[in-house]
Amino acid sequence: MSVHVRDTGPKDAPAVLLLHGFGASLHTWEEWARLLEAGFRVVRLDLPGFGLTGPDPTGDYTDARTVRVLAALMDGLGIRRAGVVGSSMGGRMAWVFAAEEPGRVDKLVLMAPDGFASAGREYGKAPKVPLLARLLPYVLPERLLRPMLARAYGDPAVLTEGVYARYRDMLLAPGVRRAILARVGQSVLPEPEPLLRLIRAPTLLVWGEKDALVPFTNAADYAKVLPDSATVSFADLGHVPHEEAPARSLEPVRAFLAR
Repeated sequence: MSVHVRDTGPKDAPAVLLLHGFGASLHTWEEWARLLEAGFRVVRLDLPGFGLTGPDPTGDYTDARTVRVLAALMDGLGIRRAGVVGSSMGGRMAWVFAAEEPGRVDKLVLMAPDGFASAGREYGKAPKVPLLARLLPYVLPERLLRPMLARAYGDPAVLTEGVYARYRDMLLAPGVRRAILARVGQSVLPEPEPLLRLIRAPTLLVWGEKDALVPFTNAADYAKVLPDSATVSFADLGHVPHEEAPARSLEPVRAFLAR
């Protein structure tokens, strides 16, 4: 498959792989990439089914397929090991990758990752796709999209017209909305603890305490299981600290990656 990738910074510097969340694209990391690329090789991609990567021709959106795609991408770029940073859904992809490919992950940064059961999401069962969601390939109701995106920010005013337009346009890219529905239907959560216990990479958990999508209380669930982890939180930020306060949220992450 073809994958939309940006690979910036010195090619001989330590590599950092950035994985976006559900419904997002590599553009969510724009400010972090700009601030990191002086000292790191920064690789970001539109995950299969999103952005300009678009649909996976196999139709497979399982975690196992994503792990294979990420390993193949690193091979293709000549990257043996990397620091892996994931936000939300990308956070789950990051920790599953670190558990299954431990030799490829130097350090792990999880920003409000999903993976623990919640209302409507049980372990071992594919979620039911609501009827309204099934209309997504045919219509994108902006009256619903804007407030849904605004929930990701501690301060909804951060969702500028430009940022909103970027999210909307990436969702309108060819085949993306059908791919999103397919991913939702295939999204079966495994019991996270056995996989998390396999992770050996030092891990930094990053959370906005005003997160309305993946609650900050989940940080303690991860910290309890991960063998080598620390947590940093921001009292005023929401689900996407890297967009809401890029320089401030990056500071502890850059120190962690550089140590």
